[in-house]
Amino acid sequence: MASQEDVELAELRRRRVEQIQQLQTGAMPNPYAAAQQAEMDRREQERAEMLRRVLTPEARERLGRIRLAKPDIAQAVEQQVLGLAASGRLRGPIDDATLRALLERIMPERRDIKITRR
Repeated sequence: MASQEDVELAELRRRRVEQIQQLQTGAMPNPYAAAQQAEMDRREQERAEMLRRVLTPEARERLGRIRLAKPDIAQAVEQQVLGLAASGRLRGPIDDATLRALLERIMPERRDIKITRR
C-alpha cells in the first residue's frame, strides 16, 4: 500500500528524471516556465503539508489509494477538506470514518445494472 508520502516521492523523482533528461538532450527550458513550475511545486507542497496536518495517517492512506483509482474524486475531497480547514470548521484531525462520510457525499450514486437472459 502506497502512502501519500510515497506517491509524492515518486512524483518528485519523476520530475527530477525529466529535468536531467532535458539537460542531457540540450533542451534549454524556458525561464518563465521554470518559474511557473517552481510556483506550482511550492503550492502543491503547501497543499500536501496542510492535508498532512488535518488528516490522520489512515485517512491519508485512504485518500492516496483513491487518488490512484479516481483522481477527480480525490481532488474534490481534498478541496473540501482544505476548504473546511481554511474556514476553521474543523475541530480536530479528520479520521478515516469522517473521510469515508465525505466520500459518500461526493461520490456519485452507483447504478445497479441488472442483466436478464431470455
